[in-house]
Amino acid sequence: MFSEIFSPAQCAGYIAFVLGVGSFLQRSDKAFKILMAGECITYAVHFALLGNMTAVSSTLVSTLRSVLSLYTRSRWVVVFILALNIGLGLKFATGWISWLPLTASCIGTIALFMLNGVAMRALMLVGSILWVANNIASGSIGGTALELVLIVVNIFTMFRLQAEKARALRGQSVPGE
Repeated sequence: MFSEIFSPAQCAGYIAFVLGVGSFLQRSDKAFKILMAGECITYAVHFALLGNMTAVSSTLVSTLRSVLSLYTRSRWVVVFILALNIGLGLKFATGWISWLPLTASCIGTIALFMLNGVAMRALMLVGSILWVANNIASGSIGGTALELVLIVVNIFTMFRLQAEKARALRGQSVPGE
């Protein structure tokens, strides 16, 4: 099921893996979104080489989404990105599995534009679960590893953010302040 371990497609997936883990380790929402944009571009190359056009379109829209979310919280931008994802899904989807990355991208759009902190990361967690299923179906070694690690890293980061918030509420100093 998985193609060659060191094929160009898989190597692009490994680079996306590094960028993705780096993004979810960030406590800064801005750094998180910038690294995520880099991961998405690399992911698009990876899925193009694997021949998964819905994943390519989804990750390209996700790149645009990550960059735009740095500058605006406009609900019109959210509507545009959701409509773009759905339109690309109607064009490229060949079955229900094809909708997994598109649904994950829609969930990520809502998370990045309408939420922050733990809530944003919790919704991104749902998207990661959908990506795991897509990546297994696509034969993506790096992508599957990426999303499984992101699930763990994201949960760890959410706990760290909650602990920092609890310390701040108790009046204790938060590391990095």
